[in-house]
Amino acid sequence: MSALRVIRKKTGNFLEDFEPGQLLRHKGGKTVTEGLFSTFTDFSMSTNPLGKNARFARAHGFEGLVCPPGLVMLVCFSQTVEDISENARANLEYIDMRFGAPVYIGDTIEVETRVLGVRPSSSRPNLGIVHVQSTARKNIGAADEAIVMTYQRKVQVYKSHDSAQVEAFALEPDEVACELWLPEYRSEVDYKSLAHLSRPDAYYEDLEPGTRIDHSRGRTMTEQHSHLTGILDNTSQVHCNQFMIDLDPKQYLGGELIIFGGIPFVLCLGLSGPDVGDNALGDVVYQTGRHTAPLQRGDTVFAATEILDKSDYPNRPDLGLVRTRLLGHKFVRADAGEQDEAAPDGWKKVPIFELKRDLAVKRRSHYS
Repeated sequence: MSALRVIRKKTGNFLEDFEPGQLLRHKGGKTVTEGLFSTFTDFSMSTNPLGKNARFARAHGFEGLVCPPGLVMLVCFSQTVEDISENARANLEYIDMRFGAPVYIGDTIEVETRVLGVRPSSSRPNLGIVHVQSTARKNIGAADEAIVMTYQRKVQVYKSHDSAQVEAFALEPDEVACELWLPEYRSEVDYKSLAHLSRPDAYYEDLEPGTRIDHSRGRTMTEQHSHLTGILDNTSQVHCNQFMIDLDPKQYLGGELIIFGGIPFVLCLGLSGPDVGDNALGDVVYQTGRHTAPLQRGDTVFAATEILDKSDYPNRPDLGLVRTRLLGHKFVRADAGEQDEAAPDGWKKVPIFELKRDLAVKRRSHYS
């Protein structure tokens, strides 16, 4: 019997594989099922009734339950992982994340990404930073085809081997038309009869610049993070392959599985929901966002929101634009003698996430 031919497949791209302007049309796509919708809307502790109550959503002019922006981001982001961050060490930054058409149960999302830049690390020869721009569309080829979001991100990616040659490059991002779709205000609708379904103190009038809101709830991460990552089709090995990490624990943060960054992202959005997002008709843009520390099994996520500014929403007297900074943190055991005024005795507060977030928020004068 002849010797068995063995093929060692390469999965994902390494730093040296990315080319200037390269267009990656990601495989698979993802249809938003009722199961996916409810799993992530409930897990993230999202409270906005647009994603909970179909009667409420339709009364406001949507076709049905509206996918929270965090879920749209998770579905879009995960499709890019195999091509962009399968071989990543860490996701570094989100840039100019804008939302467009609403996403409903049954919509199918497909994503493509353009490579904008590569920069080898000057201090770590096996690593570099990849800069990409991704755009997601729903229901391609149908009458309601539309862009649902576009964003840039920077990710730290490994070379396949230390000696791989990588040339740095940087390109300008494409101009992608992506503006938040909002239902029109209809004077004949009795919005005030629905006001009891959302938080009474989270309207535009309540969110004052110069205020920091410490949200009261927290969420502890268990082993469920691997399941949640898997059902999104996110295949990054640092989230699901402990054996790989055990073979070289010094190469990976903390020597254990790192929770997919999209999870603390949506948890912070959800935890802030009752106080900031309950009366939002949509998230307009996330100007910048970044993870500042890893999240791992057993950590508990908490969040706070700083109200930075607010203004009239263009051509919408019923809405206002609220600019915020969303901050996520966890607590870790403090070493003997360490003092942290921001934490209970024996603990230390560790920032894990921050996001500059602009929301389109209803005015109490028109809706309550």
